[in-house]
Amino acid sequence: MQAAVAPGEPSDDLATSVATTMRQMGVVGLPRNYEIFYEALSGSNPRLSLEVIELGNRPTQEQLDQLGRKYFTQNHHQSIVEQARDIIAQELEDIARLLRSERIHLERYGQILDQTSGGLNSREQISRELLQKVANAMTLATRSTIDHGQQVAETLSEKSAELESVKSKLEEYKRLADTDPLTLMWNRRAFDKEIAAIYNSNKGILFKALILADIDRFKEINDCYGHPVGDKILKMIADIFRTSISEGMFVARTGGEEFALIVDGISEQSTFDIADHIRLLIEQTRFASGQAGVEYGPITVSMGVCMAAEAESADDLYAKADRALYRSKLDGRNRVTRHSELGPRSGKNWMLYRKD
Repeated sequence: MQAAVAPGEPSDDLATSVATTMRQMGVVGLPRNYEIFYEALSGSNPRLSLEVIELGNRPTQEQLDQLGRKYFTQNHHQSIVEQARDIIAQELEDIARLLRSERIHLERYGQILDQTSGGLNSREQISRELLQKVANAMTLATRSTIDHGQQVAETLSEKSAELESVKSKLEEYKRLADTDPLTLMWNRRAFDKEIAAIYNSNKGILFKALILADIDRFKEINDCYGHPVGDKILKMIADIFRTSISEGMFVARTGGEEFALIVDGISEQSTFDIADHIRLLIEQTRFASGQAGVEYGPITVSMGVCMAAEAESADDLYAKADRALYRSKLDGRNRVTRHSELGPRSGKNWMLYRKD
């Protein structure tokens, strides 16, 4: 592990190093874990690299998530949600306090009415002076009650607007939390939720599939041309994914140079055809600088495909698609491998499975 994560160490294929290191350390192949190890093995963040080394073998998921929250705050918005929740709780408490105050004020006004009515009924003769005093007292009490009610109404309106503002900001934070800032695709956080939802229903299990794609030798591109060029290539590949898929398909950037596509309602062959079509489009795309005339390509991707019915869970599905992707790398890159080609299907027979 120490040699694999040492900052600045050369690697023929960063993706292969990441996968190997994670397997050696017993780390589950979740997208958020890949993000940590991509960053650590690339050597671009020496502090993170050292902290990953210090974890030793078999780190817990909680330890890894703590690193994620520390170094990838854009994808860990729990503090933002908690802050919004605190603001909402305070606003609701203020509203409750206003309503209690209004209730007390109305109760006092009712008491004044009762006392005045009782006082008038207890006298056989009522003087003009007494009636004038009663009228003045009632006028003041009524005006005070109306004014107080108006103030409460205005304050409640302001509180309602503040709550609506907090709600809008929270929705925006949630949207940003699920968006990759570079490619504007869904990010690994959104992907984690989407892949987990597959196993919530029989339909998802029977008719969905996962495609994983990884840009070949991307570290060499960054080392040779710099990260701005690498970012430009990531955006171009993201656009190819977006324009090549049908409505309803879910595509995300799940790691440094890794993309994931969840497809629904098609066969394994059709899933393979979609992946191979995207692979071919990327291979045929000219990646170059218009001003300098520098050719950055050819750029290729390796892909792995796994049907949801071949796996027992979201983690298992991701691991098997990743295994197929890894085989594409080993077999020469720029190809698509089906998990079903790697050996006999394992796990439950989902065609016979029924959820209670």
